[in-house]
Amino acid sequence: MSGRMIVSVSGIRDVTRDLVDAFARETDARGVPLSLFVAPRLEDHYRLARDPATQEWLLERREGGDAIVLHGYDQAATKRRRAEFATLPEHEARLRLLAADRVLEETGLRTRLFAPPRWRASPGAVAALPQVGFRMMADNAGIHDLVTGTVTKARVYGLGDGAGSDVWRCRAMVMGASRTARRGELLRLAIAAPRLAESGPRQAVLDAVDLALHHGAEPTVHAWRPRPSNSRVA
Repeated sequence: MSGRMIVSVSGIRDVTRDLVDAFARETDARGVPLSLFVAPRLEDHYRLARDPATQEWLLERREGGDAIVLHGYDQAATKRRRAEFATLPEHEARLRLLAADRVLEETGLRTRLFAPPRWRASPGAVAALPQVGFRMMADNAGIHDLVTGTVTKARVYGLGDGAGSDVWRCRAMVMGASRTARRGELLRLAIAAPRLAESGPRQAVLDAVDLALHHGAEPTVHAWRPRPSNSRVA
Protein backbone atom coordinates (compact mmCIF):
# COMPACT_ATOMS: atom_id res chain seq x y z
CA MET A 1 0.00 0.00 0.00
CA SER A 2 1.40 3.39 -1.01
CA GLY A 3 1.28 6.38 1.28
CA ARG A 4 1.50 10.12 0.82
CA MET A 5 4.37 12.56 1.21
CA ILE A 6 4.30 16.24 2.19
CA VAL A 7 7.43 18.39 1.90
CA SER A 8 7.40 21.77 3.62
CA VAL A 9 9.81 24.71 3.73
CA SER A 10 9.75 27.46 6.38
CA GLY A 11 11.66 30.71 6.88
CA ILE A 12 10.91 32.06 3.41
CA ARG A 13 11.90 35.70 2.99
CA ASP A 14 14.04 38.03 0.87
CA VAL A 15 17.42 36.56 1.84
CA THR A 16 16.33 32.92 1.53
CA ARG A 17 14.08 33.15 -1.51
CA ASP A 18 16.78 32.13 -4.01
CA LEU A 19 17.71 29.12 -1.88
CA VAL A 20 14.10 27.99 -1.73
CA ASP A 21 13.63 28.63 -5.45
CA ALA A 22 16.62 26.41 -6.30
CA PHE A 23 15.28 23.70 -3.99
CA ALA A 24 11.82 24.03 -5.54
CA ARG A 25 13.31 23.44 -8.97
CA GLU A 26 14.77 20.18 -7.66
CA THR A 27 11.42 19.06 -6.28
CA ASP A 28 9.61 20.23 -9.42
CA ALA A 29 11.85 17.93 -11.44
CA ARG A 30 10.66 15.07 -9.22
CA GLY A 31 6.99 16.03 -9.50
CA VAL A 32 6.82 16.99 -5.83
CA PRO A 33 4.92 20.17 -4.84
CA LEU A 34 5.85 22.11 -1.70
CA SER A 35 3.98 23.43 1.29
CA LEU A 36 5.42 26.90 1.83
CA PHE A 37 5.28 28.10 5.44
CA VAL A 38 4.94 31.88 5.57
CA ALA A 39 5.03 34.40 8.44
CA PRO A 40 4.21 38.11 7.99
CA ARG A 41 7.10 39.15 10.23
CA LEU A 42 10.50 37.65 10.95
CA GLU A 43 13.67 38.70 12.75
CA ASP A 44 15.78 41.68 11.65
CA HIS A 45 12.60 43.72 11.14
CA TYR A 46 11.56 41.71 8.08
CA ARG A 47 8.05 42.43 6.81
CA LEU A 48 6.48 40.33 4.07
CA ALA A 49 4.21 43.25 3.17
CA ARG A 50 7.32 45.26 2.20
CA ASP A 51 8.80 42.46 0.08
CA PRO A 52 6.94 42.42 -3.26
CA ALA A 53 9.48 40.10 -4.89
CA THR A 54 8.82 37.34 -2.35
CA GLN A 55 5.08 37.96 -2.55
CA GLU A 56 5.19 37.52 -6.32
CA TRP A 57 7.30 34.37 -6.03
CA LEU A 58 4.89 32.85 -3.53
CA LEU A 59 1.88 33.68 -5.70
CA GLU A 60 3.52 32.07 -8.72
CA ARG A 61 4.37 28.96 -6.73
CA ARG A 62 0.81 28.66 -5.44
CA GLU A 63 -0.54 28.97 -8.98
CA GLY A 64 1.79 26.11 -9.92
CA GLY A 65 0.39 23.80 -7.25
CA ASP A 66 2.25 24.63 -4.06
CA ALA A 67 0.37 25.40 -0.83
CA ILE A 68 0.68 28.50 1.34
CA VAL A 69 0.57 27.76 5.07
CA LEU A 70 0.51 30.45 7.75
CA HIS A 71 3.45 29.88 10.10
CA GLY A 72 2.79 32.29 12.95
CA TYR A 73 2.65 36.06 13.04
CA ASP A 74 6.17 37.13 14.01
CA GLN A 75 7.52 33.87 15.52
CA ALA A 76 8.61 35.73 18.64
CA ALA A 77 8.80 33.65 21.80
CA THR A 78 5.87 34.60 24.04
CA LYS A 79 7.66 33.04 27.01
CA ARG A 80 11.34 32.37 27.49
CA ARG A 81 12.46 29.53 25.20
CA ARG A 82 8.88 28.78 24.08
CA ALA A 83 7.56 29.03 20.54
CA GLU A 84 5.13 31.79 19.58
CA PHE A 85 1.86 29.83 19.87
CA ALA A 86 3.00 27.18 22.36
CA THR A 87 1.56 28.80 25.50
CA LEU A 88 -0.82 31.51 24.30
CA PRO A 89 -4.30 31.86 25.82
CA GLU A 90 -7.17 31.85 23.36
CA HIS A 91 -7.73 35.64 23.26
CA GLU A 92 -4.10 36.50 22.54
CA ALA A 93 -3.79 33.72 19.98
CA ARG A 94 -6.86 35.04 18.18
CA LEU A 95 -5.40 38.56 18.02
CA ARG A 96 -2.15 37.28 16.51
CA LEU A 97 -4.01 35.10 14.02
CA LEU A 98 -6.25 38.00 12.97
CA ALA A 99 -3.22 40.25 12.44
CA ALA A 100 -1.42 37.61 10.39
CA ASP A 101 -4.54 36.82 8.38
CA ARG A 102 -4.99 40.49 7.55
CA VAL A 103 -1.46 40.76 6.16
CA LEU A 104 -1.83 37.66 4.00
CA GLU A 105 -5.17 38.89 2.69
CA GLU A 106 -3.65 42.25 1.74
CA THR A 107 -0.80 40.53 -0.12
CA GLY A 108 -3.08 38.08 -1.92
CA LEU A 109 -1.65 35.12 -0.01
CA ARG A 110 -4.54 34.35 2.31
CA THR A 111 -4.75 30.73 3.41
CA ARG A 112 -6.95 28.58 5.63
CA LEU A 113 -3.99 26.39 6.63
CA PHE A 114 -1.85 26.86 9.74
CA ALA A 115 1.29 25.32 11.18
CA PRO A 116 2.58 26.80 14.47
CA PRO A 117 6.28 27.64 14.84
CA ARG A 118 8.18 24.59 16.13
CA TRP A 119 4.98 22.61 15.54
CA ARG A 120 3.59 23.52 18.98
CA ALA A 121 0.18 25.10 19.62
CA SER A 122 -1.52 25.65 22.97
CA PRO A 123 -5.14 24.55 23.56
CA GLY A 124 -6.06 28.25 23.41
CA ALA A 125 -4.43 28.62 20.00
CA VAL A 126 -6.19 25.52 18.70
CA ALA A 127 -9.52 26.89 19.92
CA ALA A 128 -8.88 30.27 18.27
CA LEU A 129 -7.99 28.92 14.83
CA PRO A 130 -11.52 28.05 13.58
CA GLN A 131 -12.83 31.34 15.01
CA VAL A 132 -10.55 33.15 12.56
CA GLY A 133 -11.53 30.85 9.69
CA PHE A 134 -8.71 28.33 9.65
CA ARG A 135 -9.66 24.80 8.66
CA MET A 136 -6.45 22.81 9.03
CA MET A 137 -3.56 22.78 11.48
CA ALA A 138 -0.36 20.77 11.24
CA ASP A 139 1.49 20.25 14.51
CA ASN A 140 4.03 17.79 15.89
CA ALA A 141 1.34 15.15 16.42
CA GLY A 142 -0.24 15.19 12.99
CA ILE A 143 -2.64 17.04 10.72
CA HIS A 144 -5.84 18.32 12.31
CA ASP A 145 -9.08 18.94 10.43
CA LEU A 146 -10.48 21.83 12.46
CA VAL A 147 -13.93 21.42 10.93
CA THR A 148 -14.51 17.75 11.66
CA GLY A 149 -12.16 17.47 14.64
CA THR A 150 -10.33 14.51 13.12
CA VAL A 151 -6.55 14.04 13.25
CA THR A 152 -4.26 12.21 10.86
CA LYS A 153 -1.30 11.19 12.98
CA ALA A 154 2.10 11.50 11.34
CA ARG A 155 5.58 12.26 12.64
CA VAL A 156 7.59 15.15 11.21
CA TYR A 157 11.10 14.42 9.96
CA GLY A 158 12.55 17.90 9.97
CA LEU A 159 15.69 19.99 9.95
CA GLY A 160 14.86 23.35 11.49
CA ASP A 161 16.86 26.40 12.49
CA GLY A 162 17.66 24.87 15.85
CA ALA A 163 18.80 21.48 14.56
CA GLY A 164 22.44 20.61 14.19
CA SER A 165 23.93 19.71 10.84
CA ASP A 166 25.51 16.52 12.17
CA VAL A 167 25.70 13.67 9.71
CA TRP A 168 23.71 11.42 12.04
CA ARG A 169 20.73 13.80 12.02
CA CYS A 170 20.60 13.79 8.25
CA ARG A 171 21.04 10.02 8.14
CA ALA A 172 18.27 9.54 10.70
CA MET A 173 15.93 11.65 8.55
CA VAL A 174 16.62 9.60 5.44
CA MET A 175 16.28 6.25 7.22
CA GLY A 176 13.10 7.29 9.04
CA ALA A 177 11.55 8.65 5.87
CA SER A 178 12.34 5.42 4.04
CA ARG A 179 10.71 3.29 6.75
CA THR A 180 7.60 5.47 6.84
CA ALA A 181 7.15 5.43 3.08
CA ARG A 182 7.79 1.69 2.89
CA ARG A 183 4.98 1.11 5.40
CA GLY A 184 2.61 3.19 3.27
CA GLU A 185 2.12 5.83 5.96
CA LEU A 186 1.92 9.60 5.65
CA LEU A 187 5.44 11.04 5.45
CA ARG A 188 6.07 14.64 6.50
CA LEU A 189 9.43 16.17 5.59
CA ALA A 190 10.32 19.70 6.66
CA ILE A 191 13.32 21.98 6.36
CA ALA A 192 13.98 25.60 7.33
CA ALA A 193 15.03 27.71 4.35
CA PRO A 194 18.41 28.78 5.84
CA ARG A 195 19.41 25.11 6.08
CA LEU A 196 19.15 24.82 2.30
CA ALA A 197 22.47 26.69 2.13
CA GLU A 198 24.09 23.63 3.73
CA SER A 199 24.78 20.77 1.36
CA GLY A 200 24.21 18.05 3.97
CA PRO A 201 20.68 18.95 5.12
CA ARG A 202 19.58 19.91 1.62
CA GLN A 203 20.76 16.63 0.15
CA ALA A 204 19.26 14.68 3.05
CA VAL A 205 15.79 16.00 2.25
CA LEU A 206 16.20 15.26 -1.45
CA ASP A 207 17.45 11.74 -0.67
CA ALA A 208 14.45 11.21 1.61
CA VAL A 209 12.15 12.42 -1.18
CA ASP A 210 13.77 10.07 -3.69
CA LEU A 211 13.45 7.08 -1.39
CA ALA A 212 9.82 7.88 -0.64
CA LEU A 213 9.07 8.12 -4.35
CA HIS A 214 10.87 4.81 -4.87
CA HIS A 215 8.52 3.23 -2.33
CA GLY A 216 5.51 4.65 -4.16
CA ALA A 217 4.64 7.61 -1.93
CA GLU A 218 2.24 10.05 -3.58
CA PRO A 219 3.46 13.67 -3.39
CA THR A 220 0.88 16.10 -2.05
CA VAL A 221 0.60 19.33 -0.05
CA HIS A 222 -1.12 20.50 3.10
CA ALA A 223 -4.74 21.13 2.19
CA TRP A 224 -8.26 21.14 3.52
CA ARG A 225 -10.96 19.57 1.38
CA PRO A 226 -14.59 19.46 2.49
CA ARG A 227 -16.14 16.07 2.77
CA PRO A 228 -19.23 15.38 0.63
CA SER A 229 -21.48 16.01 3.63
CA ASN A 230 -19.97 19.46 4.22
CA SER A 231 -21.20 22.49 2.35
CA ARG A 232 -18.57 23.97 0.10
CA VAL A 233 -16.64 26.94 1.49
CA ALA A 234 -14.69 29.25 -0.82
